[in-house]
Amino acid sequence: MTTSSPANTPLSYKDAGVDIDAGDALVERIKPLAKKTMREGVLAGIGGFGALFEVPKRYKEPVLVSGTDGVGTKLKLAFEWQMHDTVGIDLVAMSVNDVLVQGAEPLFFLDYFACGKLDVDTAAAVVGGIAKGCELSGCALIGGETAEMPGMYPAGEYDLAGFAVGAVEKSKILTGANVQPGDVVLGLASHGVHSNGFSLVRKCIERAAGSLPATLDGLPFKDAIMKPTRLYVKNVLAALAAHPIKALAHITGGGLLENIPRVLPDGTAAHLTKGSWPQTELFAWLQATAGIDDFEMNRTFNNGIGMVVVVAADHADATAATLRAAGEQVYTIGRIAERGTGAPVEVA
Repeated sequence: MTTSSPANTPLSYKDAGVDIDAGDALVERIKPLAKKTMREGVLAGIGGFGALFEVPKRYKEPVLVSGTDGVGTKLKLAFEWQMHDTVGIDLVAMSVNDVLVQGAEPLFFLDYFACGKLDVDTAAAVVGGIAKGCELSGCALIGGETAEMPGMYPAGEYDLAGFAVGAVEKSKILTGANVQPGDVVLGLASHGVHSNGFSLVRKCIERAAGSLPATLDGLPFKDAIMKPTRLYVKNVLAALAAHPIKALAHITGGGLLENIPRVLPDGTAAHLTKGSWPQTELFAWLQATAGIDDFEMNRTFNNGIGMVVVVAADHADATAATLRAAGEQVYTIGRIAERGTGAPVEVA
């Protein structure tokens, strides 16, 4: 037998599952985190109905570049393992790294956090990661939305989306149009899986459930799997200011095989040299556990290369030196060639 409240019993929003006080408490926790990300151009940030940003006056012909993304099924492991403090960095990185490949400087970021029941500590940990990602990439966390929607998400789960806006001088937009045969392909090391391919990662964890390695690449297993996406923004912007880089490709869903062709002109292909960058213990474990070949690895995961830089051969060494001096692990992974009848990206 079920019972219900009498029709004349007052019902608050909290009775319906939405805690306004918890939302207010979260906003107060977020404000000092967002304050650390403030930069030139912010006119009004968190707290208003809309955030205001003025494009810095140093731009003569600014073109705005926008990007949006989420974290994907990596969140399922964050829920299971109670590791919420780094997925916010993933959220930021997936958008600002995409904006970066157009040659743009990320200016500001907005987030969307949705859950069934708001847990202030969990949400604050997530947003703390978002703020950290913004701080590391030099963009302002200027606003966002926290949505508490009872019945929409299972207990303890949430979803994330992020939105980045950057700017680039019109004359400096990177399109890859001037990439040509003979150019060098540099690869910047990833931090691990980043935030793509986690449906397969989770299947590997299920398959190896009784024999998971204790460590991978010197980190506890769970830390290695959850290591956040590398933020390439500051180091690559410095390289762009110093060298005539022709194209950049962020290696996300689709891996090396699907992302590099997005910045290649018709009639060209990238010939990558197998073994020119090391396979980490993490990717070796994933490949062995999944039982897949190199082709499938290179179109599923970043496989150790999170950002690709295409530059003329006579600028390759200097560009690599600048990036290494800034802290990047840089490998010469291939060259651009005429397309012919082969695939747009070949690894041999």
